Amino acid sequence: MQTRNKFFDDMSQLMTNAMGVAQGAKDEAETAMKSLMDRWLADRDFVTREEFDAVRTMAQKAREENEALKARIAALEEKAGD
Repeated sequence: MQTRNKFFDDMSQLMTNAMGVAQGAKDEAETAMKSLMDRWLADRDFVTREEFDAVRTMAQKAREENEALKARIAALEEKAGD
């Protein structure tokens, strides 16, 4: 016959509560760390990926226009040299 031991029931309940508290502390620490990192990154003037991609696209377009203008100038110089 198996009887319930109050000591073991109390210890089990205590451990269960302790795990709940530990999980809550972990969640709170993660939230605090994320908030801290977000503030730190916001203070660093980093650009977003969207801003970076937009500027890269503008630079690529400018390079292509520059190459087209170089070719046009070369053609005009050649024509003027005839």
